[in-house]
Amino acid sequence: MATGSVDPFLIDVATYLGAAVVAVPLFNRLRLGSVVGYLVAGAVIGPWGAGFIDDSATVLHFAEFGVVLLLFVIGLELQPSRLWRLRAEIFGLGLLQVVLTGAVLTAAIGSMGWLGWNAAIAVGGALALSSTAFAVQLLRDRGHLTKPYGDRAFSILLFQDLAIVPMLALVSVLSPWGKTGGDPLEQALWAAGAIAALIGVGHFLLRPLFRILASTKADEIFTAAALLVVIGSALAMQAVGLSMALGAFLAGVLLAESEFRHQLETDIEPFRGLLLGLLFIAVGMSVAWPLIAEHWMIVLFGALGLTLLKLGLIAALARVFGSSQEDALRIGAVLGQGGEFGFVLFTVAMGGGLLTQIESFLLVAIVTATMAMTPVLIAIVERLNRRTEDMSGIERVEDAANAPVIIVGFGRFGQVIARILRLRGYDLVLIDSSPERIRVAQTFGNKVFFGDVRRGDMIRHVGAEDAKAVFLCADEPEAVVQATKALRARFPHLRLYARAHDRVAKVELSKAGADVVMREMFESSIAMAREALDDMGDSKMVDELIEEFRRRDAELLRYQSEFGAEVGYQKMRKDFDLTHW
Repeated sequence: MATGSVDPFLIDVATYLGAAVVAVPLFNRLRLGSVVGYLVAGAVIGPWGAGFIDDSATVLHFAEFGVVLLLFVIGLELQPSRLWRLRAEIFGLGLLQVVLTGAVLTAAIGSMGWLGWNAAIAVGGALALSSTAFAVQLLRDRGHLTKPYGDRAFSILLFQDLAIVPMLALVSVLSPWGKTGGDPLEQALWAAGAIAALIGVGHFLLRPLFRILASTKADEIFTAAALLVVIGSALAMQAVGLSMALGAFLAGVLLAESEFRHQLETDIEPFRGLLLGLLFIAVGMSVAWPLIAEHWMIVLFGALGLTLLKLGLIAALARVFGSSQEDALRIGAVLGQGGEFGFVLFTVAMGGGLLTQIESFLLVAIVTATMAMTPVLIAIVERLNRRTEDMSGIERVEDAANAPVIIVGFGRFGQVIARILRLRGYDLVLIDSSPERIRVAQTFGNKVFFGDVRRGDMIRHVGAEDAKAVFLCADEPEAVVQATKALRARFPHLRLYARAHDRVAKVELSKAGADVVMREMFESSIAMAREALDDMGDSKMVDELIEEFRRRDAELLRYQSEFGAEVGYQKMRKDFDLTHW
């Protein structure tokens, strides 16, 4: 049998994948989140852990491209009109957050005497930034990126990306060994010109390019073009000193209203997920465990102090800008951690003589610890919000009488179902987890009880075992899936109707045991398309066309249920030669 040397690159790849495969499912089962799993995996395999991989800096630099891909995908989901609507939050709330948080942290660090004032200014500015990858991933996982507090959190993150360039210049100015880096006005003009050029290219050239590529029916070239657009826009911004992620985000926004949006998102998503996971592993690898063991009190109390200070300041600013107390705390919890860009600033500051190597390593450890604390902090804030909500005049589900039909979630989806069933004379039990929504419903004469869909025993109190139907219409996709599993296990013969946020949720709910699953926008979208086809003179073929669409959509769902969302989509297109599907 022939023998040969083993490729060290493949050994490293196998180590990364193996660590992720073991750690992420474990930490998801512990409900600490996949990001914490990646961090711990990196800490275990890194040079300060078991030592399987020595070079974390190179991996970290490469994996930062995951943030670029993440911002491109976010841009695809964010139409220009919505971005314009957020301008006050971006340049108002975002600016105040960076300036105020940086100033307070600088004052706190400088007054402790641990660092000189120049170093305190550099470190305070770096710690004022949050982790775009971490925060956006948490918001996406919870389905809260488009909620009001998600909008504001994302607006702050966008301004933080804009603040990277002046912070780098500030560190250079403060450094005794550094250089100013050129004329700030000239740099600003170059940056403005690059943004304008990118917008022009995106508006006039990108759509024709993708139309030509789509006509070739070469999926791999389409994917290559998508990656080229992301890399090209990122490099253009980097060339003028701006954030690469900002360039990718702008490219995504420019393509948000194109017919290729969904295909681009599908093509980019696998790369984004893998690189973001690699980024968090690399962050975990950067933690110097021997140094932490020696200075564990500095790391622990530094991380706690930083997280709580940022949470308080950001929550206060969010309140000033009109957020509710609950949403303000959520924004503070999501953005309370330090950011991965802080690692870059610490390295620059160390190279310029502002920080020693030990000080830089300790700061990296503190930022990493804040990331690990964030999921726990969010859970605490959510529990605190539920306890502090005003429940006056609201009855809990335990006080409700039994009824043959139970509707959980009294938003716009559940309200329509309730009105139709009442027309037929059915008695209903209406349940919702939002005191505010319950009060609004009460003003229209609806009796809605308070109950958390995540509680498996909640529906038992209103006679689920004898009910004719239970409708799960809550806004939280994960909570609906959990409730479906719990109810199916407890009441095997119960008829379950579930609202799905999207097609992925529909697949999950079907597997969880729901009898009927309806996507929230599906039928209304079909109805609008039907009306439009009638208006455009296609009424003779509309029934046949809609029927063909339903058949293809059902087949796609079957593929995605069997092979997963992305692979199922690609297999459907390949097997049926569907270029525009």
